[in-house]
This record gives sequence, C-alpha cells and structure tokens, in this order.
Amino acid sequence: MKLSVSRLLPRTLTARLVVTAVALVALVGILVAASATIAMRSYLTDQLDTKVHDAVRVAIGPQFRSAPEDPDDPAGQFRQAPGTLIAVDPIETGRSPAAGIVVAGVENPKLLSGGTAKSLVRVPADNRAHTVKASGRTYRAMVASDPVGNVWLIGLPTSDVDNTVNSMLRWFALLTLLGVGIAGFGGTWLVRRQMRPLYAVAETAREVSTQELSSGDTAISTRVPADLTDEGTEVGQVGSALNTLLDHIDDALSARHRSEQQVRQFVADASHELRTPLATIHGYAELSRRTPEDAAALLLALNKVETEADRMSGLVADLLLLARLDSGRPLAREDVDLTRLLLEAVADARVLAPDHKWQLALPDEPVTVVGDDARLHQVITNLLNNARSHTPAGTTVTVTASSGAHDVTLEVHDDGPGLPPELVDEAFDRFTRGDSSRTRASGGAGLGLSLVSAIAEAHGGAAAVASRPGDTTFMVTLPRG
Repeated sequence: MKLSVSRLLPRTLTARLVVTAVALVALVGILVAASATIAMRSYLTDQLDTKVHDAVRVAIGPQFRSAPEDPDDPAGQFRQAPGTLIAVDPIETGRSPAAGIVVAGVENPKLLSGGTAKSLVRVPADNRAHTVKASGRTYRAMVASDPVGNVWLIGLPTSDVDNTVNSMLRWFALLTLLGVGIAGFGGTWLVRRQMRPLYAVAETAREVSTQELSSGDTAISTRVPADLTDEGTEVGQVGSALNTLLDHIDDALSARHRSEQQVRQFVADASHELRTPLATIHGYAELSRRTPEDAAALLLALNKVETEADRMSGLVADLLLLARLDSGRPLAREDVDLTRLLLEAVADARVLAPDHKWQLALPDEPVTVVGDDARLHQVITNLLNNARSHTPAGTTVTVTASSGAHDVTLEVHDDGPGLPPELVDEAFDRFTRGDSSRTRASGGAGLGLSLVSAIAEAHGGAAAVASRPGDTTFMVTLPRG
C-alpha cells in the first residue's frame, strides 16, 4: 500500500511548524556532533601519531638497549610503556613471518599468529603512522630501521582516542535528545502563542459562516479586530483581506436587497400604471355595450379605448427597452450626427410647447458620436419632454452640445423651479415622479429619465443632474467612438 508524503506529514499548521523546528534542531545537533567528532578524532589521532614518532626515536636509540635486563626480555629489546606494540623484523627475511614478531609491554609477551604477522608485514616503511590490528587491539604503528639495520614496527594503542570519541558521541547524543525535547515543548508553546491571532481570524470567519444571509435585509457586522489587521504582518494581511472580503459581501448583500426591493417596487409600479388604462378600457367597453345605439357615446368609448391602448403600448415599449438594456443586448453602432438630432428635437419642442423659450447652442462643427441613432434620439426627446412637462410656461430651456477629445456632452438647462432636494439622487430611478400621486397631470409613468440613464450607460456614457431653484441642468456624456 503506497502512502503519499503529504499523508505522512501532520495536518495542522501548528504541528508542521513544531515538527519542522524539531527536525532542524535534530539535524543541527547531528551535524555538530559529526563535525566535532571528526575534528576531535583527527586531533587526537595526530597527537597519537606524534607520540608514535617519539616512541620510534626512543626505540631505535642507544638508550633503548641499555635498559636493565627483564626476565621476559633477556635481550633488553622490548622496554616500552605497557600496551606498546613492538615487532622486530616484520619484513620477511627467509624465516617464518611470525618469527620475531611479539606484543611487548604486557604481562606475557607472545608471538603473533601468522595472519596477524602477515598484516604487520604489509605496513609500509614510509615514516608515517598507520592503523593496524594485533591481538584484538587497534594501534597506530610506524615502521623504522635502527642504526644496526634492524627493522622495527612501533605502535601505540588507540583505546584512549576511541574512548574519548565515544564519550563525545554519548554526550552529543544526550544533548541532541535534550535539545529535541526542549524544541518540541518550547516550540509547541511558542507556535501556539504566535498562532493565536490566526485563530482569532478563523473564529471571525466561523462566526460569519453561521449567520443567515439567504434573504431579507441582511448585514455582516462581524469584523476582524483592528489590532489584527496590521498589513506589516502575515496574520494582519489575512485579517485585512478578510475584512475587505466581508465589506464586499456586505455591500453585495445590501445591493441584492435594494435590487429585490426595486424589483418589487417595479412590479408594483408597472401594475399600477397598467391598471389605470385597463380599468378605463374596461369601463368604456362596458359603456359601449350598454349603449350600442348611441353613436356619439360609442365613438367616445372607442377613442378612449384607443388612447389608453396607445398609453399601454408606450409603457410596455419602455419597459421592454429597459429590460433589453438590462440584459446587455448590444445597440446599433453607426455614426450619429447629434447636431441634426438636436435641431429636429428642439424644432418639435417649439411646436409642442410654444409657451416655453427654447434656445439651442451648438458649435460650428457638427457633433458626432458612434452609437444607436434611434436610442440617442429618444434620449434627447425624453430630456426635452421632461423639461416641458415639469416647468411652467415662460421657462427658458437651453440645449447645448460640446465635443471633447474623447467624449461628447449634451446639456439641457432650464430656469424653472428645479427638482425637490429629496428627488435629486433618485431622478434616474424607474417610476420616479415629482409627486406621489398617479395622475397624468404630473407627467408620464416615470420611465423617461431612467431610459436616458440606461441608454447612456449602454453607450458607455453616463447621465447626471444638478438642480436648485432657477438652475437645473441634465447632462449626458457619451464617448466619441
């Protein structure tokens, strides 16, 4: 059964950090122990080799043979410190390789076995110490010749070096284990302490996840505390990003609620606007049914039915256009001469409202844009109709157009009473009207300015209004291309 590396690693970030810290401490301990052991062994071995050199000089010197006679060494050839390896004539001279090769300095010097003797014979005479084994012990030995031609192999045991190195290894192992333990316990405490801010951020996210956000006027008031949003730290960056995300979600929920309210209001307003002409049509149809012989009453009923049907057709057409614009359906893209559209629209307005003063200010050069001719004509017509319907007789309406490097601006200014202050921000909302009554005397259905804004946005532009008593200006900005 195969296990991936990710499954073998701890799952939590805290555990991973602690394991990583412990592994690093263990690795550093092992590396320090290995390097220190190698350096110490090399140092002690060099010291032992120096002692071997000194022992060789003593062994082949005249004072070596002048030592008092020893019962076990009647020739006086093996007077050295206990444990010293001394072999005479380790080079084959026609005799048995074991001849003359003994371990001296111990209680009972003895001849070495043939295999051990042969290994000693292979030690090169290069005036350097080499590691050899004899009688179950390890020596640093060197081959040298005395003045009379005897060949000597002198060695010192490595037991002191081995014992020192082994002791170091034991201490290093103990210290490494102690360091790993301290790193494990201390690392766990420190990591958990440092991770507390991250736990607080996670708790904030968990609290938000339990809130009911599916419907209604919902808002997310929970935020990461300010002291955990310092972007100079990693946790602060997470906290700040979470707060930004929550702000966006809160705005989206508010926008969704507003949209739901607007849809409900839109449906209610559309139903109200359609109910009036339908009731009128129904009433006059009933009248015509009751008076089939009265030609005058029948003609009046048919005229009213036609009028209300036209009214409903216009309302439905406006609603359909708004729906198409909301769905993002593309408009026509062609060169449109705004100067011509303004001249025609103002000429029509003078006929429809001769009691108003209509002025037109245009540059010498034609003002053109790329867009939908019919929809832009509707924008201009709606703006002029709005000025005509909501200003008294004698009001001066000035229509201007200007062309910039990248956009074109249309303005319709009047010196009428202006918009109520509470309606300035809602002027381009759908079914927004100057009064709360639903009478035709106050204007249309309240879709004219919303169509102006929607068409302008569909062209990549925008509509705006600035109003105060005696000074109201509707502006439409459109890109040139």
